[in-house]
Amino acid sequence: MTDAPHLLTEDNDGILIATLNRPDKLNAITPDMMALFDEALIRFRETPELKVMLIRATGRFFCSGADLRAGTKDGSVPSPDRTGVAVRERHRLQLNGMHRIYDEMEHIEKPIVIAHHSTCVGGGLEMSLSCDFRLAAKSASYAFPEGKFGVLPASNGVSRLTRIVGPHWARYLIMANLPADADRAYTMGLVHEVFPDDTFEDDVMQFCRHLAKQHGEQMGTAKLAIEMCWELGRDQARHVERMANSALMLNPDYLAGIEKYVAGIGSKGKKDG
Repeated sequence: MTDAPHLLTEDNDGILIATLNRPDKLNAITPDMMALFDEALIRFRETPELKVMLIRATGRFFCSGADLRAGTKDGSVPSPDRTGVAVRERHRLQLNGMHRIYDEMEHIEKPIVIAHHSTCVGGGLEMSLSCDFRLAAKSASYAFPEGKFGVLPASNGVSRLTRIVGPHWARYLIMANLPADADRAYTMGLVHEVFPDDTFEDDVMQFCRHLAKQHGEQMGTAKLAIEMCWELGRDQARHVERMANSALMLNPDYLAGIEKYVAGIGSKGKKDG
């Protein structure tokens, strides 16, 4: 047994790094881990100097899912629900606050990156689906073991997964209950990049530093606009584009930058003439 925190955090050049830290338990998710993660997420949201959040893990697994032996936040082990209503309400309101936390991850107008160095399944994969960017090492793999018990991954595992990879691949992971290696996950659209194992940490940090240099207002607006446009028809989505850009193009940073750019083109044209 170890008394080490279930989640470690550190700041690195505008990047908040949150590290799952239960290597002896394959980083299975506990109430303590989610409480610490919730605190880190709030600090990320409320701290202007933090531009990117990176989620990673220690040990030979990224995450083996929820720790079913960890009980609840008060230490008790809940008895099985006996009605459909009770099951649905527990998913919505309990489960260590997962639904609320995952919603907040999607709503924060800053990029959240998750980096899978190895196997990521169940609840760990569901957390990943609420991140903006998913990066995989070559040795990473993915699965939803819930099907072995005759149930669904119901905290993002159907709803968010289908939005990301479509029903075609959602059937493969959920109905067929088959795993996917990193290359297949890339083919699915489940991950954005697959990096070599030996350079994975450096590649991930390079990606996060690149994000940290991007314009914060543009990033936040894009995050909202992309989600809205996904759910709308073409005509309404174009309204979202125009409304979003009308705010961005009145930003003093944009006005100053575009005036400088146009002036530069004009002076270059005079020289050429």
